[in-house]
Amino acid sequence: MSKKVLENKYFIYDHPRKKGILYFAKYCITGIENVFYNICFCLVRKKRLSRKYKVTICAIFKNEAPYLKEWIEYHRIIGVEHFYLYNNNSSDDFQDVLQPYINSNKVTLIDFPKQHAQKKAYQDCINKYRKEAEWIGFIDIDEFVVPVKDNNIIDFLNRFKKYPAVKIYWKVFGTSGIIDRDINGLVVNDFRISWPKYDEVGKCFYNTSFDVNLNSKKMSVLHHNFWGVWHKIALPPVNCFGFISQHGFEKVKNKDFPIQINHYFTKSYNEYFNIKAIKGDVWYKENQHPKKSYFFRHEMLCTKRDDSINKYLIKLKLIMKK
Repeated sequence: MSKKVLENKYFIYDHPRKKGILYFAKYCITGIENVFYNICFCLVRKKRLSRKYKVTICAIFKNEAPYLKEWIEYHRIIGVEHFYLYNNNSSDDFQDVLQPYINSNKVTLIDFPKQHAQKKAYQDCINKYRKEAEWIGFIDIDEFVVPVKDNNIIDFLNRFKKYPAVKIYWKVFGTSGIIDRDINGLVVNDFRISWPKYDEVGKCFYNTSFDVNLNSKKMSVLHHNFWGVWHKIALPPVNCFGFISQHGFEKVKNKDFPIQINHYFTKSYNEYFNIKAIKGDVWYKENQHPKKSYFFRHEMLCTKRDDSINKYLIKLKLIMKK
């Protein structure tokens, strides 16, 4: 009989797991596969690429105008040099917010009116822009990459040049008890209460020196689980500790994660139900957000303060004041 497991020492499972015979058989098979992949990684030799940018981010957005400036400026502080932003049927004033960044060549804006088109937007970005950047990260506007051990994303990624992609885990943040909020305030300053452990779900930064098969079944959710190709061999991503991440099996060294993605899943209560729940989703056809059970499933796990992002706040506040 399978046992349902909600968490382990380091992770809260976004989707509870059933541990039984099939689970342990899959675990053993994955271990054997990982031996092969680690041998491949030992053999990988990659030449230094001459690219226009070292680190870029690709994101698809819909009606996110109030949040775009903070999100861009924060990621510029940690070393992101360029942004490929896909507008998915927005009706707000996003153009006014983004125009200065477009003019200064910090943002490439692409209109992408397809429905539920997150994966297609990422595929389009890879096909069009992979030769411009050494790394392309795939995250959302409510996600902020936080280098904890390093002070910038470039130093972190420099340790992973022989891997096709690096997975960075979510730290999920809730409302911090806020119902109404002045949306002119900084998201990263207003919300401090998170899950006490990491979500085993994360997002990937793609190393463009590796080829990629966008039609592979392994790439069905490429932003969460990015596989590269080396000499026609599909290779899985590694996590922020350098361990292979596949089939949901996540190995870590200790509780001191060197980097995380702050996922501001809800923001305030009214922002969640008046904005996020209404606008729909660029990925799922069935929008789960209006369900209060879905909201409280995440909110009730937010029991610990996380200030990992604090070291970047003064720089961000000074920039935003300008």
